[in-house]
Amino acid sequence: MDGSDPLKTYREKRDLAGSLEPLGEVAEDGGDPIYVVQKHAASTLHYDLRLESGGVLKSWAVPKGPSMDPAVKRLAVPTEDHPMAYAGFEGVIPEGHYGAGAVIVWDRGTFTNLKEDEGFAESLEEGHATFRLDGVKLRGGFALLRTGGGVKPRWLFFKMKDGEARPGSDIVEEEPGSALTGRSLEQVAVEEEPSDLPDFG
Repeated sequence: MDGSDPLKTYREKRDLAGSLEPLGEVAEDGGDPIYVVQKHAASTLHYDLRLESGGVLKSWAVPKGPSMDPAVKRLAVPTEDHPMAYAGFEGVIPEGHYGAGAVIVWDRGTFTNLKEDEGFAESLEEGHATFRLDGVKLRGGFALLRTGGGVKPRWLFFKMKDGEARPGSDIVEEEPGSALTGRSLEQVAVEEEPSDLPDFG
């Protein structure tokens, strides 16, 4: 990836003239950092975890989705950085385009880096980030832990043990709809309406 333009790969993978996905730019840091989890019915159903860092959304594909049970460790596969404007994207990526399928904003909110001795970007670089999520569905401490190197390193995403943990729960089954509109993926796929939802701000 070109370090001078963190969104270069994002743009190269997409024909943004034919998709509703935002073009976006690298944003200036300001205010509490945001996160979003998007439920995406692409070739396989998965959840995309996105955390603001360096003016973009650092992104991981989480095949089975988040869990509020600390005993459950989820695989998280790094994907390309996304523009901040993507946090408000809910709609359908057309057939023939990269990632074709319906997308909903399954959860959203702000997060706080729990490592007082280093920045969030540094924690990600080192492969062990801990942070507090304050969202519609996800709350409390979470961690991202890199488990291996190579071209496509794998990470684990999991809930930390705290007062907001919910052992034995399955939040993706309990709360399947959009945190923005309440719509299901199926409703979005049928409606195929452009997203006119406001961005964070």
